[in-house]
Amino acid sequence: MGGAGLKVLHIGRKENMERNTVKTDFTASVQVVSLPMGLSADEYLEACPDAEVIVADAIAPVPGELIRGLSQLQMIHSEGVAYNRIDIGTARDCGVYVCNCAGMNASAVAEQTVLLMMGLLKNVIAGDKAVRAGQQIQMKEGYMTRGDLKELRDCRVGLVGFGDIGKCTARLLAAYGAQTFYYKRTPLGEEEEREYGAACLAMDELLATCDIVSLHLPVTPQTEQMCDAAFFAKMKPGAYFVNTSRGELVDDEALIGALRSGHVAMAGLDTLDHEPVAQDHVLVQQPQEIADKILFSPHIGGITAPSFRRGYAMIWENIERIARGECPKNVR
Repeated sequence: MGGAGLKVLHIGRKENMERNTVKTDFTASVQVVSLPMGLSADEYLEACPDAEVIVADAIAPVPGELIRGLSQLQMIHSEGVAYNRIDIGTARDCGVYVCNCAGMNASAVAEQTVLLMMGLLKNVIAGDKAVRAGQQIQMKEGYMTRGDLKELRDCRVGLVGFGDIGKCTARLLAAYGAQTFYYKRTPLGEEEEREYGAACLAMDELLATCDIVSLHLPVTPQTEQMCDAAFFAKMKPGAYFVNTSRGELVDDEALIGALRSGHVAMAGLDTLDHEPVAQDHVLVQQPQEIADKILFSPHIGGITAPSFRRGYAMIWENIERIARGECPKNVR
């Protein structure tokens, strides 16, 4: 197949495609139909019935009905790393590749992870509130009296999952002098562990001994809601919990219970289940004593400008490979 005339259905923000596509003879030859998320399968089919590629926002559903309706479809490409909203089973049955932008935002999410860790250790929520209320010196003297203000270098940090993002996070933590551990079903070799300054622990040991537990896993049937009451109960009393992966990994009520009891000191969350997050989300609508223990960020860890540029370079490389009749990269 030649590049000319190849059709791409883009489900997401039109400006993402326009801003991050490098103009070349090939990209200029491809016909792109950009439509927002939230339309029905029939609406997408009507707008681009002969699409050969779908490029979808990482949180955009790509249902089986849409996949089956596109007789010329060859590849579905996530605009990000996540691909759990794509009906992979139907795609496989139809002989359609499903790809993602693995590693595109690893360094960006790692930065966000460390930001949340530091924000929890220094309790920036209470600190900001104290200064605004004219209580700066009282807050400072409280830390000095208790002697409980921590540094990352004093912490054991446990990374649950050790893919591209986990490895980038370990590199940053090494610069702070933190003791870093990870859980992975297949541990790295000794040489790689030295490279990242991290050692493998069994899940239960990691939870029981680490001062900070940070999630770095995709959503699968095995990982969905894995952070339940039993998970939090296994954590070291007074430890901190960070999630920059996916909200679907966490049982919200179990996390609230752990925060209420004080077994988990605080939580730093860049992502929540049921996004986009409404004002009545259970984690947002907590009483002040729980609210003060949660540091939110608006799921921005992986959406830096350089991340999108890297991701779209991967997407267009794979579209070009499809146009040449070749197998794309990062097939899931």
